[in-house]
Amino acid sequence: MLDKKMKKVIISGATSMIGVALIEECIKNNIYVTALSRKNSPNLIRLPKSKFIDIVECDINNLENLKNLCSKDYDIFYHFAWEGTTKSERNDIFLQDKNITTSITALKMAKELGCHTFVGAGSQAEFGRVDKDKISPETSANPEIAYGIAKYSACKLTQIYAKQLGINHIWGRIFSVYGIWDNEGTMINSTIDKLLKKEKTSFTKAEQIWDYLYSEDAGRAFYLMGLKGKDQSIYCIGSGEGKPLYEYIKIISEKLSNKLELGIGEIGYTENQVMRLCADISSLKEDTGFTPKYNFEEGIAKTLEWKKIYFKSVKENE
Repeated sequence: MLDKKMKKVIISGATSMIGVALIEECIKNNIYVTALSRKNSPNLIRLPKSKFIDIVECDINNLENLKNLCSKDYDIFYHFAWEGTTKSERNDIFLQDKNITTSITALKMAKELGCHTFVGAGSQAEFGRVDKDKISPETSANPEIAYGIAKYSACKLTQIYAKQLGINHIWGRIFSVYGIWDNEGTMINSTIDKLLKKEKTSFTKAEQIWDYLYSEDAGRAFYLMGLKGKDQSIYCIGSGEGKPLYEYIKIISEKLSNKLELGIGEIGYTENQVMRLCADISSLKEDTGFTPKYNFEEGIAKTLEWKKIYFKSVKENE
């Protein structure tokens, strides 16, 4: 597929982990970015300083205002903004329902701002529990939690609306991404934080087969999807390789020269524990040319380098 015109993009959820990574990828390629942010967001410090970035304050619930805040010469709208991503909020049906409408509004604004392509950020939660070595875009979706149901609904409804508007629609179902600006409470981030603080860690037997992708690679995947992805396509965003969680945990421990017991096996599995979560990225590779640049050892080394600097700055400012 020929590359689409990509000179100017607009990104909601711009200060998220993958949003920041996508912005950095766009800057590398001399693409102008309008980063959408809540007013006075403390996360604006995450954005790189560049002549290629313009920040527009616009709350997720007021995206209609973009027609008065932005020009009409954009190429691609990347929609990452989503409320209720924490574990405690993922079954808040009213909050998740709002996200569906917000996604439809984002697509409407994409059209009004001149975009030829809308790229939405979905989730592996759209598939529900799947007992397969690898999950592909063709795998049947049977989401079980409100978050996954809302993501799936947003995907299907914006696909239909995009056809009506005459705009390309691409959807990326994100599996497990780690790296710089990762959310608090994720397995990777919480393990790193505890080991840096010399605190006790405890895990299940950690036999689950998991697929982890470094944030920089995830940003590049979304960049390539916007540039080369096929209309109405769904792509799985991951490394395409899986291994037991305990191997990832041990790599982190070794990189930090940790001497403490890791506590693997001290916690029991939850009911209906998902034991396999690995992405089939063959269509993403075929359509866009994407291949991960970093393996887990390399990605975690970059993450730890940043984490140590971040921890030092936090302590200095306490």
